[in-house]
Amino acid sequence: MASEKRSALNKELLFLILQFCNDEGYKRTAHIFERESGCYFDMEFFEDLVLNGKWNKVEKYLSGFASINDNKYSTKIYFEIRKLNFLEALDKNDRAKALDILMKDLKVFAQDNEELYREMTQLLTLDNFREHELLSMYEDAESSRKILMDELKKLIEVNPIFHGKLKFPVIKSQRLRRLINQGLNWQHIQCKYPQPNPDIETLFEDHVCQWPHDHLFMQSTDNPQLDASLPVFPSSWFCGPSTVTQAVSREDICVSGPITSVATTSVNMRDSNTMSQNSLLGAEYEVASTVLHSGRNHSPESSVSDDLPIISMNNGMLQNFEPVSHTDLPKTVARILNESSSPMSMDFHPVQQTFLLVGTDIGDIGLWDVNLGVKMLSRNFTVWNIGACSTMFKTAMMKDPCMSVNCISWSPNGSFFGIAYSKHIVQLYSYHGVTDVQQKLEIDAHVGGVNDLAFATPSKQQLVITGGDDKLIKVWDVITGVQMHNLEGHEAPVYSLCPHCKDGIHFIFSTSVDGKIKAWLYDNMGARVHIDAPGLACTTIAYSADNKRLFSCGTNKNGESFLVEWNESEGDAKRTYQGLCENSSAVVQFSPIKENFLAAADDHVIKIWDMDKVEQLTIIDAGDLPANPHIRFNKDGTLLAVIASENKIKILATAYGLQLLNASVTGFVNSSSDVSDGPRKHVINPSVANFGEADAHVPTNCDEERIKDAKQKIIDNANNKSGVCKIIQISMPSQCKSLQLNGYGEADKISRLIYTNAGNAILALASNGTHLLWKWPQNDLNLSGKATTDVPPQLWQPRSCSRMMTNDLTDSTPEEAVPCFALSKNDSYLLSASGGIISLFNMLTFKRMMSFMSPSPAATSLAFHPQDNNIVAIGMDDSTILIYHVRFTKVKSKLKGHSGRVTGLAFSTAMDLLVSSGEDAQIFTWNLGGWGKCKSKQLQFPDERIPVRGSNTMVQFHQDQVNFLVVHETQLSIYEAKELGCVQQWIPEDSTRISQATLSCDSQMVFACFLGGIVSIFGASDLQLKCQILPISYLPYTPRGNVHPLAVAANPHKPTQFAVGLTDGAAIVFEPQKPGNSWYLAEYEPATASSCLLQDD
Repeated sequence: MASEKRSALNKELLFLILQFCNDEGYKRTAHIFERESGCYFDMEFFEDLVLNGKWNKVEKYLSGFASINDNKYSTKIYFEIRKLNFLEALDKNDRAKALDILMKDLKVFAQDNEELYREMTQLLTLDNFREHELLSMYEDAESSRKILMDELKKLIEVNPIFHGKLKFPVIKSQRLRRLINQGLNWQHIQCKYPQPNPDIETLFEDHVCQWPHDHLFMQSTDNPQLDASLPVFPSSWFCGPSTVTQAVSREDICVSGPITSVATTSVNMRDSNTMSQNSLLGAEYEVASTVLHSGRNHSPESSVSDDLPIISMNNGMLQNFEPVSHTDLPKTVARILNESSSPMSMDFHPVQQTFLLVGTDIGDIGLWDVNLGVKMLSRNFTVWNIGACSTMFKTAMMKDPCMSVNCISWSPNGSFFGIAYSKHIVQLYSYHGVTDVQQKLEIDAHVGGVNDLAFATPSKQQLVITGGDDKLIKVWDVITGVQMHNLEGHEAPVYSLCPHCKDGIHFIFSTSVDGKIKAWLYDNMGARVHIDAPGLACTTIAYSADNKRLFSCGTNKNGESFLVEWNESEGDAKRTYQGLCENSSAVVQFSPIKENFLAAADDHVIKIWDMDKVEQLTIIDAGDLPANPHIRFNKDGTLLAVIASENKIKILATAYGLQLLNASVTGFVNSSSDVSDGPRKHVINPSVANFGEADAHVPTNCDEERIKDAKQKIIDNANNKSGVCKIIQISMPSQCKSLQLNGYGEADKISRLIYTNAGNAILALASNGTHLLWKWPQNDLNLSGKATTDVPPQLWQPRSCSRMMTNDLTDSTPEEAVPCFALSKNDSYLLSASGGIISLFNMLTFKRMMSFMSPSPAATSLAFHPQDNNIVAIGMDDSTILIYHVRFTKVKSKLKGHSGRVTGLAFSTAMDLLVSSGEDAQIFTWNLGGWGKCKSKQLQFPDERIPVRGSNTMVQFHQDQVNFLVVHETQLSIYEAKELGCVQQWIPEDSTRISQATLSCDSQMVFACFLGGIVSIFGASDLQLKCQILPISYLPYTPRGNVHPLAVAANPHKPTQFAVGLTDGAAIVFEPQKPGNSWYLAEYEPATASSCLLQDD
């Protein structure tokens, strides 16, 4: 096995060399290499040789892959080539050449076919070989070569000698260069003294950094007045004027220039295909690196592994490849909805995940708000336009006017929903929020019942697909109602449909009641796939939430049920799950739950499986269920609707789902004034065994007056567009995108948070002095490699260091310390302190390179000089500011003025000023020329707002470098730097205290977090509150008590993305629901049900 793998890798190396030759323009070398290695037959090059009649080169190239005696195909190939060469010589009347070809090249075929050889010899005696009856159609050399080439292609394609050699593998551009860079970077991180800018002089020897012990820093050119013979900081090591956000600065990488510092982070080689903008060999792709540059992963070889394993996170939670806790399953009956007739089909809205569509056995439909237990709208069945319906439908309705809903379904974006009825027709509605529903289309779709309906958007065209008793599948345009395709091939009624897209190809899976599964493209060319369902069962098909795994569940005529996972490439069952009843009375309904579980309603209960294990995992007994009820999960898997007896629908919730529903009653409803006099109370049964008693405790429908009142207020709130303010209150996870980042074990609270300048990682400093680095990989799911809520990052640590970066806490008291840190512009180095000495860490290796400024007093803030990065401003616990020269390891100046510790420092390049702030609530400006004091200002507080002793004040410059943000626990302010005039101020109306705030990267917004857990977003120009994110929308259900954000950081490239650090050691990344959207709506934009809008007083 090992030898086979080596052989495969050797073959891949040959392809990489070929790609390199072609990329560099060494075409002739490439073709020689193809022939000598025999790894790839270039059909295009071969065809060019044939069409130009270069017969010697044709045979020479061909000889690298096949010989005359390999097989009948190879013999035929050589014979046809030499025959045409012979005929062309005759056509040119070059008898001598023709005779030479006959005697040397064609004679080898004589022993197998003497008669043919004799006839070819006789052609030499004819004045025109076309006189031979078999050659009468010969026209000229050009047309004959084309005919020959067509024949050769067919022979080559069927010749087993050429199998696997006719298609060049898909390889990313400059892959060989990429691997060389990874190798160099791997060598670099093994250096004992890895330098940030080493020279790469040769590839013939391993790279080793030479860094003498007595020279810690390299020469800087930022200050020519300094003695060049002494070591100084390179200016690229230090962050810019702000200690919160910094501008991006990248290092160029080339053979004769520096190599970027790197480190490994993953054992998966395929995840390391990322390079920096300028490669070691001069190509424009990315070099594997640490968080120093955007979009880089660090796995040069699969044999490389970190001392501490990477902890990958899925949906913000730590994942150690163990089954998700059973608490993530919906086991608690949270609501019971009563219908007037028997529910038949249900579907949760894909965006408003607490809105549930229901269709009944008498054709009625309803839209429920599960939050309130209120049916927001109801429609009785009626034919919209009986005159447009077929005679067959009219006749069927005359015989039996009863109509049932077979299927009800939302479109993927929730803008339409469709109903498939038990007789002929399909009705489509457009949905515009809350109760705004409009009739869209009525289609007389099938003869008999319409058994399933599904939406799809191939080529960005909104389509609805239907399957019916007439054994047909039909595809309709949602906008026009025009039938696009008619798919014929099933021999029994169509039972279910599953449209899907894979690798850019849109297709439809369908099943019929006779147990047949077919796959179709969007054309009328017939089914492309025909397979039997297990046990020839009547089957439904569904993909997992990540669209990577295919499952089916069905029941045959004998009552046998089958739940299987499919191997799509092979077309057979990959895994058959155990535990289904062997004598089901109806078709078992099933559904995947997110990426982890499968659920099937069987034998009066809901059975759960881990997708990776065939054994049944657990059972949920909701009580009073039919044998095989219909079930439906919402998109997040937090709510489960199941049809119960006596026309009831039970809503089961996970622990987090319960939190959402509880918040909806007290948060969403209250903010819209939807709750009338009496509060809604409900008791949750934690035990599965007691679910049968849920009716006694769980609220059912409200009385008619309350329903009417709640519905009207929902409608009034949504339609009151003129009174909508800019403040949006987010109270549900579906209203924004968030991702939780967790650390190792029980981490301490996050005191400071910052994005790397490259925007591809987040660095946190915990109260215990430990640093956490979350790095986003660049892969097919995240092409940019930048921070995103769509892909979880990795908690990264280099292989070369077995410990995390941890500040020295000697002589410090963590409870009293003010942690502070700063990153270099290229993200290579970190300065940090947690009440003790200041440490300089190498972000590449996590090693402490030097320490200075031992307490006491302790450092409480850090900032770097914008023009000389060898000078650092250090705010101290004793109220002074030290201007420290790292090169000379001495204090250059000591600034006095504050009366308490200095907690904020920021430089302005435009104003040539240093601004400082402290726990004394004072702001000072200092001239950079002589470090003299310029101005001072005392923050003003309302009479009732007395700051807590020890309250920190922080400052951060606006993008214009003239104005700056001041953050105090009691207020947010914007000051101008010259005269220290307050331009804008915001003070909370209540006693809520601000824990931290920061400007967005474009300085258009301020992100602020509060001790109560609320995260607020302000307009930076006027400090007007625009949006509030409530804790219930992002904090997980936890028994740990008061968890709230302490730190906040803004993405340096995405204005709307920010992150907060929590008191439980985790971090949360936030983004608006849709890419490019603002966190707040403009005044002219309508309110939607997805946002809770507050009204002006």
